[in-house]
Amino acid sequence: MSRAWLEQRERGNLAALRLMTWVARALGDGVARALLAPICWYFLAFAPRARSASRAFLARALGRRATLGDVYRHFHTFACTLLDRVAVLSGNRADFDVRLNGADAIEAALAARRGCLLLGSHLGSFEVLRVLGEARRGIVVNLVVHEAHARHASRWARALAPELEARIIAPGQPDTLLRVQECLERGEVVAMLGDRVLRGERSIACDFFAQQTRFPTGPLLAAALLGAPVVTFFCLFRAPRRYDVHFALLAERLPAERPARDAAVASALQGYATQLEAHARAAPWNWFNFYDFWETG
Repeated sequence: MSRAWLEQRERGNLAALRLMTWVARALGDGVARALLAPICWYFLAFAPRARSASRAFLARALGRRATLGDVYRHFHTFACTLLDRVAVLSGNRADFDVRLNGADAIEAALAARRGCLLLGSHLGSFEVLRVLGEARRGIVVNLVVHEAHARHASRWARALAPELEARIIAPGQPDTLLRVQECLERGEVVAMLGDRVLRGERSIACDFFAQQTRFPTGPLLAAALLGAPVVTFFCLFRAPRRYDVHFALLAERLPAERPARDAAVASALQGYATQLEAHARAAPWNWFNFYDFWETG
């Protein structure tokens, strides 16, 4: 899998994010959504790498050549989820319509009171998990996210929701595994993204869109070492403030000792990649990796 996302310059200017937040709050959601069209046309014109990456992915997912209209719809879907993120972080979650599929998978995992590791991706909206956590009282969601490449967006999010600080765990740090373990021991949910490889991170190749693509082993190795069940989740946009969420049990318990662990992790990671591909084909406009994911250039 491409590591270009780590070097890709952040386009999310803090002032622009704050302006959009102000527009949504002061002038209403309707005005803010009306502004999404010119913003998307701007990126179509002046973001050639993102435009090229969108075309490349959509051609795979749709099985045909992607048109300019397809790319516009792709950008617009991403912009809509960002505006929904403003609402979620601002605490305006009451009018979200979130349809659950496979909720019994996470409920069964949490029933054992040993916590649960949720494995997601940059397909759809990671932030919708906060809506679910609030709607289902007693479910605490912690997020393991890499923020170094998006400092402006992180500052913006924390300004909107200061309580995020206590629930965000940075990956690759000396205390990362310990913090995840503490959350699991309290019976909480720990959510991670499994579709991007950090620099120097261990990874293995999986079949993804008929091509060998590398995915990180870190999340599943952590689950194996900590004895946590792993449930996949995909929060897919279908309309403003309307999402379909899919859960599926990936592994009840991965072996902690090698070599059984390595084989089980490889098998589970291929299962994750297969699920990711299936959902990406079903909801291609939700794919938010706007760079050369397969390093074809």
